[in-house]
Amino acid sequence: MTDSTVSDPASFVTDRPRRYDLIAFDWDGTLFDSTALIVGCIQDAVRDVGGRMPSRERAAWVIGMGLAQALAHAAPDVPPDRQPLLVERYRHHWFARQHEVTLFDGVLPLLTDLRGRGHRLAVATGKSRRGLDVALQTVALHGVFDASRTADETAGKPDPQMLLELMAEFDVPPERTLMIGDTTHDLQMARNAGCAAVAVTYGAHAHEDLRSLQPAFVAHTVADLHAWLRVHA
Repeated sequence: MTDSTVSDPASFVTDRPRRYDLIAFDWDGTLFDSTALIVGCIQDAVRDVGGRMPSRERAAWVIGMGLAQALAHAAPDVPPDRQPLLVERYRHHWFARQHEVTLFDGVLPLLTDLRGRGHRLAVATGKSRRGLDVALQTVALHGVFDASRTADETAGKPDPQMLLELMAEFDVPPERTLMIGDTTHDLQMARNAGCAAVAVTYGAHAHEDLRSLQPAFVAHTVADLHAWLRVHA
């Protein structure tokens, strides 16, 4: 595993043979700078239903899971009969503030570059289908991704169903597939699907936790990720 920072992705040679035909991205904390907002919405929702408000670390750890699963982990003291209300309150807070979320700097050039090299691009996210579709409509990402899977239409991470369905859709084997994400759930999903993975440290989970799952690379910035992909993807 390599763990380094490179500041100028444009300085790398891009005519190498393609190693990965399908590159799947997590959404929140990987492409979108949304970790802090998600944490705040989780905390607000738990407070709304009378639960014990989780710490920032506990709320961030569940990012990437399916929503109901994530909230159950974040607020184990909320009884099962109040879990549907907890989900509803999270959605209320999220949709009221989702306009605050923006792409990380450098994401659009990165995706454009990968498409130019002929990679299939996909999204594998713990978001709901409704939430992802709204996000895709509000940013300049129309037509960028070839396919997407969400937790509510497949299974929550680290279950590999999202990746397995994406690979089947494009007839791409695991060894030609790369998963990129900011949580251990993303990396474990890739491992469960037999795929390689790259971690990014600017999202939800701590650097040391990501490294423990031995991703092919650990990127500290989008520019760092872009540089590695130009050479190794």
